[in-house]
Amino acid sequence: MKLEPVPPKTVVCPACKGPSVYAVSNPFRPFCSQRCKNLDLGAWASESFRMPADAPPDDEFFGDPKLQ
Repeated sequence: MKLEPVPPKTVVCPACKGPSVYAVSNPFRPFCSQRCKNLDLGAWASESFRMPADAPPDDEFFGDPKLQ
């Protein structure tokens, strides 16, 4: 019985949306290239990735509501 080699999995690159090989042979995974990996790192470092937050109105306090 001869086993066929499993083809490497291909995923979508989070930066450029192109195909990216998700295998040990790709040191930039899940990105397709060093460029895409660096673009993502730059966006993270410049705080471009943020979660939306609801700030309280100026007349309300931040913190524990029991202390107010």
